Amino acid sequence: MKRIIAHWTAGGYVASSLDKEHYHFLVEGDGTVVRGLHPISANIPPLREGRYAAHTRSANSYSIGVSACGMAGATENPFNPGRYPISERQFGKLAELIATLAKRYGIPVTDKTILTHAEVQPNLGIKQLGKWDYTRLVFKPELKGYREVGDYLRHLVKVAMR
Repeated sequence: MKRIIAHWTAGGYVASSLDKEHYHFLVEGDGTVVRGLHPISANIPPLREGRYAAHTRSANSYSIGVSACGMAGATENPFNPGRYPISERQFGKLAELIATLAKRYGIPVTDKTILTHAEVQPNLGIKQLGKWDYTRLVFKPELKGYREVGDYLRHLVKVAMR
């Protein structure tokens, strides 16, 4: 595997069956980590329709998809986290999960290998369709934009890897 991409589900705090189809691992609102339906190895090409975790447009090959459950009804501008905002604890658990996976698969922590969905287009040059997970965090209002939030996530991942 070459990269790990962090998402949110745009749903509630509990992983749905649809969520499990699209991500390898999910972090529920209470911090519980849930496995998705497809093994990580299913994202090694050739990808087979309906048999891999389709989490990022044109960037699923060799990519591990992880997601925090939440953000239903959220809007980026003006920022409104909706009824299920990603919590600091949940985001921390997501970073710990990413650290574990990065160690297991020998993935270095860079902005092209450990990134949020919002960073895929600017960092990898792969067009996405208006994805803003993560450009804002309700518990860190001073962070604004894909780069600041992505750098914060990578910082937490590095701390968890120590």
